[in-house]
Amino acid sequence: MSSNDIKDDQGNTAELSLIALGQKLQAMAQTGLTFTKDRYDIERYTELRDIAAQFMAQQFSADKLHFAEEFIKQQGYATPKVDTRAVVLREGKILMVKEADDKLWSLPGGWADVGDRPSDAVCREVVEETGLVVRVERLLGVWDRNLHGHPPYPWHVYKLIFFCKELGGTLQLSEDSLDIDFFDPQKLPPLSLTRIVPIEIESSLDIIKNNKETWFD
Repeated sequence: MSSNDIKDDQGNTAELSLIALGQKLQAMAQTGLTFTKDRYDIERYTELRDIAAQFMAQQFSADKLHFAEEFIKQQGYATPKVDTRAVVLREGKILMVKEADDKLWSLPGGWADVGDRPSDAVCREVVEETGLVVRVERLLGVWDRNLHGHPPYPWHVYKLIFFCKELGGTLQLSEDSLDIDFFDPQKLPPLSLTRIVPIEIESSLDIIKNNKETWFD
């Protein structure tokens, strides 16, 4: 399989999307600028970064300056970002959070911070977003955000989904959440697809119910 190939949910090979190609351009420029000492290579990688910003702006119908500024902030060897999400069950229902920015629902979670263990990151996000104290029971899946129907996004993201056991606390809203509730998995509310998609929830619940192996891309 070539470097420009990926596999979809059915395991079929497909060409990288234009967004994924833009992500690769940005990553190549960032990594090149991190390691090169040659002034001509610095000029080339800086130009490549500018091309990546222009390319992404076209894909998102947005201002090139926005992407240029975001790309300049990124330094060091380019790697995917890490998003952690929690599956918390109560009497067969799944915990969901209504996000303030798009007014749609997601599993509680968010970005892992530098210095966090992944299990600590997801537990912190749950208590911050919902008020519930949880403990990680197991890792359910490692998902490549590019492959499963999420809306386009400038950054390449790995999503870590954990099964978490409720230990205590009480449900309470945060600045980032408009509502919190437990839902029947067969009657989920409208999902914040930039954060979670149905296949990720369905597969996670199937893994828990049938004690299957961890999913990974």
